[in-house]
Amino acid sequence: MATAGALGGILALTALGGTSNAATSDNGPGAHPIPQTQTQAQAQAQANQAAAQDASDARIKITPGQGAYGVGINGPVKVTVSNGQLTKVTMTAVATGTEIPGTVSADGTSWTPDGTLERATRYQVAAEATDANGRSATGNATITTVSPANDFVGHLSPEDGSTVGVGMPVTFTFGKVISDKAAVQSEIQVSSSSGQRVVGHWLNDARLDFRPENYWKPGSTVTVKLTRNGVHKTVTFHIGRSQISTVDAGTKQMTVVRDGKTIKTIPISSGSAEHPTYNGQMVISQKFSQTHMNGATVGLMKDGKPAYDIDDVPHAMRLTDSGTFIHGNYWAADSVFGKANTSHGCVGLNDVKGGSDGRQPAAWFFDNSMIGDVVVVKNSADRTTPAPDNGLSDWNMPWTEWVSGSSAG
Repeated sequence: MATAGALGGILALTALGGTSNAATSDNGPGAHPIPQTQTQAQAQAQANQAAAQDASDARIKITPGQGAYGVGINGPVKVTVSNGQLTKVTMTAVATGTEIPGTVSADGTSWTPDGTLERATRYQVAAEATDANGRSATGNATITTVSPANDFVGHLSPEDGSTVGVGMPVTFTFGKVISDKAAVQSEIQVSSSSGQRVVGHWLNDARLDFRPENYWKPGSTVTVKLTRNGVHKTVTFHIGRSQISTVDAGTKQMTVVRDGKTIKTIPISSGSAEHPTYNGQMVISQKFSQTHMNGATVGLMKDGKPAYDIDDVPHAMRLTDSGTFIHGNYWAADSVFGKANTSHGCVGLNDVKGGSDGRQPAAWFFDNSMIGDVVVVKNSADRTTPAPDNGLSDWNMPWTEWVSGSSAG
């Protein structure tokens, strides 16, 4: 089953209303086309064909979908499957871990929660299904319910009391455009026990992030204080050990450095010449032991069909919202890793189907990574870096520019 790292809490403040958006439950790697050699094209086609042979016909849809805000508390949440039957659905409140009871239809093709959901609450939905041949498929989505009337929801990550990697910014995502940014920012204070200066920056009209100039100091504690209309709230989280993993798309090796010491070097396969991986600093924002990746979700189609459709990608960790992951790859030959870049933009590590072999590089990296760890890509053919608001890519913005985007006086 796909599982995600919990990323935050819901802050019901005042005066604004929530909005909603929709996305599919599938996850897929992004791409940035440039010309591709015939050899690479053939290698990628073979990899896609190998994965497709084991792909399930079952297609899971979670409504309203990944990242939806302002979701109604009665009726709108539903899980459906075509060309298969649901075998398991769980809906869990992220902050508390409380599981929401639900019912699968008599024909096994749909699931709905049994009762009313809580307002201003973030939920994780995970679904499993099988097709007529017994092949499994998974789907997942994280949604946030509507806030009380005349309130607005500010989603804060990371979670109160959590331990995260040194690259984890403090992120407020609001349910509506904030017009008076200075007023909102003035009510939020972020500090670190390390003494690092922490500055807020508006990445867009509904997202405010805070970070220091350099990564958080390992072992430090970050405190977030909010004051609104006389109501005070304090959230603290802890910074774990430092782990910075550098992917060299040229040498096709990833070097994992923990607390300043190299602990492992792993052969990888990154984006092909046609679909190169972003260069730059990215941060692990979600972890899935297994997830479904479909090229259609990021506009990658071939002959009217998704360029890839893999139900059970193991050990997947999200690096950008646009679809860049670092994940296990069982469909490519072992000889690919460390030798050729063949993906659609993700970073692939050698793995086995089902991800059950803990000795595989992908399993090791998954087990030794946490939300907030940094993954740096260099020497990719794509010379661009992900925008700061593409996932948790804040560190790609120079500090002087970051400070200039603050609304604090």
